[in-house]
Amino acid sequence: MRARARSLRRLAGVLCLAAILAAGAGWAWRPTVAYETAGVTKGDIEATVTAIGTLEPRRYVDIGAQVSGRITRLHVQPGSVVGKGDLLVEIDPSVQRATVDAGRAALAGLHAQLAEQQAQLRLATLQQARQRQLWQDEATRQEDVDSAEAALSAAQARVDNLKAQIRQTQATLQADEARLGYTRIDAPMAGTVVSVEAREGQTLNATYQTPHILRIADLSGMTVWTEVSEADVRQVKPGQAVYFTTLGGHGEATPRRWTGSVRQILPAPRPAPAVQGGSAQPAASKAVAYTVLFDVDNADGELMPQMTAQVSIITAAARGRLQAPLAALEPMPGATDRFRGRVRRADGAIEPREIQAGVRNRHMIEVLEGLAEGEALVVAERRLDDGPRRFTW
Repeated sequence: MRARARSLRRLAGVLCLAAILAAGAGWAWRPTVAYETAGVTKGDIEATVTAIGTLEPRRYVDIGAQVSGRITRLHVQPGSVVGKGDLLVEIDPSVQRATVDAGRAALAGLHAQLAEQQAQLRLATLQQARQRQLWQDEATRQEDVDSAEAALSAAQARVDNLKAQIRQTQATLQADEARLGYTRIDAPMAGTVVSVEAREGQTLNATYQTPHILRIADLSGMTVWTEVSEADVRQVKPGQAVYFTTLGGHGEATPRRWTGSVRQILPAPRPAPAVQGGSAQPAASKAVAYTVLFDVDNADGELMPQMTAQVSIITAAARGRLQAPLAALEPMPGATDRFRGRVRRADGAIEPREIQAGVRNRHMIEVLEGLAEGEALVVAERRLDDGPRRFTW
């Protein structure tokens, strides 16, 4: 019996010791966590609105025909550089020249008639004066005096009528001569011919509308027509700095960047594009965009009309300020400039921080307070307990 009791006590002790060891081992184990951190450094931060724009010449003019007729000579082609006053197009002047010749002949005939009527007016003036003298000498009748005065008035009226006809014919002739001059179209400005829409031998009909022939543009300065969404347009103001790159420059090691400043925001939105198939698009789903204009110099001719520009409008900027990655921060409820973050201290401990932010973009924020330069901000953490567990005794 005594031996059996000793055996039971020994077994109980072993079981208690095993339980204690197991419990101690379970409480001592802790999962291992690896932290990814980012240093708080100084740098430049820009808040931007991105958009797509189209390049157009800052100054251009469309050349049209003001008279109908066949194009006999076209002196320019796309790409031709012209000066102000250079001859661009010649239109067959036969009809206009014939009209001018007819007007000049009619004007000459009216001048001849005027000379005849002026002679009749002088004769009527003499006769009227003679009849008045005879009347004073009581050598004529009253009715003869009245007839002379009526003849004088009629002659004067005929002269006045011819003078009015001459003025009218002269005005018509001036218009005809102007139309004759329109058969030779000169360049109203210096620039480059960017498009030609007519050909030699083509007949133009300018009766109801002005046919478009070509466009001249000054390519030394361009305007970027930028479409900004309605969600971003309220952040854009005239005078803000803008930069853009073109699609063709992305193959370069360092794409060229052009700069400018916002000149104008057009108040009317750009019409929404038509939906394919003709089905109506719900009003709530239509994307509305507003046009923002800015100018850029193009002295070297690198920019061309209709190029696509990837535009960034700088709405706010901070230079040489503390910055932190936005991915490591959590916005605080009810505050647009307050964030929460975690800092890993030198001893490995994790310390929560409250941060006040200034300028921010999609990736970084300006730190106004809450962090110091060189501190390690926890960006992410990863548990390392998927492998063999490590126990601490």
